[in-house]
Amino acid sequence: MTRFFCPGRVELVGSHTGQQRGRIMAAAMDKGITAEAEPNNEGIVRIFCEGFEPIEVDLGKLWPDEKEKGRASALVRGMAGCLAETIPELRGFDAYLFSDLPAGRGFATASTLCVLTGYMLAAFSGAEIGAEDLARAAQKAENRWFGKVCSLIDSLTCAMGGGVYLDALENKIVPISCDFDGLGLALCLTDTGERTIPRRAWSAVSSDMAAVAQAFGEPVLARVRTTAFDEQFPAHQNDPQWIRARHFFDETWRVSSMADALGLRDGQRYMDLMNESGRSAERILRGVSPAGWGDGLSKGLQTTGTVLAGRGAWRLHHGGIAGTILALAPEEYFELYRTAMDRLLGPGSCHRIHVSERGVCLAQDEKALFADRRFPEEAKSLLG
Repeated sequence: MTRFFCPGRVELVGSHTGQQRGRIMAAAMDKGITAEAEPNNEGIVRIFCEGFEPIEVDLGKLWPDEKEKGRASALVRGMAGCLAETIPELRGFDAYLFSDLPAGRGFATASTLCVLTGYMLAAFSGAEIGAEDLARAAQKAENRWFGKVCSLIDSLTCAMGGGVYLDALENKIVPISCDFDGLGLALCLTDTGERTIPRRAWSAVSSDMAAVAQAFGEPVLARVRTTAFDEQFPAHQNDPQWIRARHFFDETWRVSSMADALGLRDGQRYMDLMNESGRSAERILRGVSPAGWGDGLSKGLQTTGTVLAGRGAWRLHHGGIAGTILALAPEEYFELYRTAMDRLLGPGSCHRIHVSERGVCLAQDEKALFADRRFPEEAKSLLG
């Protein structure tokens, strides 16, 4: 039996920049998906995960299936299909997964599953694959097989671990030290229990940005010179599409500046910029959600501002689509903040996370999954 682990990721800064080939920064979390697996000689990948339907993928049938889009099996099939291009003889395996990533909350669960599946496929097939190649295969699997447009940063962070800076236009990938603990700052997430806006409305932000890029004769905003945009912006400053484009240029600059702040261990500078990013993203999202946010998120943001104003930083996580608030609180204020959020939204709503320096990996040093958990009998029989 072999044990594997792949972390989820938290988006630090870069709301709505990825689809315009801008800059973005994310960090791997100390939460993710752990797997216990063993190879089989059947040419089939079987995956069991508590609370989800079993996945079974025939490695002889790896083409995309329109009927399968949106299902976890499409992610597994897609990873196998991508890796089959460079690994001639993929070997199947049986696995049981345990995830402590809440699904649908913006933690890149799909990317985590893709990267973990690809890593296990390579390991059991006797092949080696680099983190970037694994990440690009995962992005392709999500886009083509699963039917979800996503940025490379998601799978890249899961594969590499630690903090990751990505300039998508320049294809520049830089590991970043995210030592929030060492800076005396607690990184925490609060689940408000709400999805803030429909995904189609969230996608409209990128569409509006693309429309402005096309006005300059470019497919994406990253190809538009900032000086050219600045010259034209005053004439369009009341146009929602141009306001969202303004956010892109400001956010892209903030990504680089926040990466620099981490490198200089300047926590205050980082938090100041994080707050700028958060307030900008809130204005952008209010523009695409006419019905407004739900009560929980609005109150959560208000309470966060009350407790952390002048002390910490906060922003909507992952562009706000999953109703999660990302915050940085000085150590001495973390318990005060957590207590306030749990009182408002319910026990366990706010929890501290830590940056995982490891990406996808073998995890033989960790406690066996079956040691203290009760799994379905079919999985016990399969992996026993």
